[in-house]
Amino acid sequence: MIGKIKKGRSFGGCIRYVTQKDDAKIIASEGVLLGTAEEMARSFRWQCLLNPDVTKPVGHIALSFKPEDAPRLTDAFMASLAEEYLELMGIRNTQFIVVRHHGTDNPHCHIVFNRVDFDGKVISDSNDFRRNERVTKCSRTNIHSPIPKANSPLKRKSCTLPRG
Repeated sequence: MIGKIKKGRSFGGCIRYVTQKDDAKIIASEGVLLGTAEEMARSFRWQCLLNPDVTKPVGHIALSFKPEDAPRLTDAFMASLAEEYLELMGIRNTQFIVVRHHGTDNPHCHIVFNRVDFDGKVISDSNDFRRNERVTKCSRTNIHSPIPKANSPLKRKSCTLPRG
C-alpha cells in the first residue's frame, strides 16, 4: 500500500474530484451528510466553523494497492484498511469519506477528512509524511494476512504506533 497525502482549502473541489468519476463509490463515511458533492462539501464546511482559524482544513489521502492484491480487496476490506490507516495516523474523532475508484490497473481509494475534529481541535499534520511511511510499510507487510470476517476489526499488533 502506498499513501499520498495532500492538504487543501476547498472541500468542494476535492469532493468533486473523488466522487464524480464514473466508477467512484463511497465505501465508508463518518459524520458527513451523504448526498450530492455540494451537500457533502457543505457538511464538511459546517464543521470547519468550530475552528475558523484553520486555513487548510481539507485532508486528502490517496491509498493505492498492488494490482495483484485486487482479488482480495473487496469494498468492505478496503474500507477497513482505510479506517485502520486513519486510526494509525492519529486521524480520529472527525468527519471522513472513503471513495473507491476502479478506473486504473491498481486498486485505490481516496480518503477526504476534516482537519477540524468534532471538538473544534485541529488534527495535527506534524510529521504526517513520516507517519504515513511507517503506517503504509506496516500495512504492506500485513495485507496478506487472512481476510477478517465482516464487522471484525483488523488486528495489527506489529503496527502499533505511538499516539499523538
